[in-house]
Amino acid sequence: MKKFMLFVGGLVAFFILLANLGPMILLGVSVWLLYIIFKKFIKSDSAAGKIGWVIAGLFVLGIGLSNFYAVIGIAAAYVLYLIYTSWKDDDDQSVDQVVEDNDPFTNFERQWAEINN
Repeated sequence: MKKFMLFVGGLVAFFILLANLGPMILLGVSVWLLYIIFKKFIKSDSAAGKIGWVIAGLFVLGIGLSNFYAVIGIAAAYVLYLIYTSWKDDDDQSVDQVVEDNDPFTNFERQWAEINN
């Protein structure tokens, strides 16, 4: 039942991530452009150049703020990662339990340690 719930949660998170993929890309591009515009603003010496970079920065900031709901997609990607690690941990624990229960060498070593103590 736990695997089924993890699968359903992963499926929902995947579709949310897929639906917000475009806005996530635009948000990333706008953050990158804001970084470039800031660097150019700092390097600019003239007042007209600084005003031009501020106007360009405000324009790109408007694009970035309109795609701010892409943070939902980033949260869905994080949830998908958590589900993947939880799924993988469950598989590792079940394999360890089967190997430990059926492995005669670990049983022998455990009994040998009990005898020595």
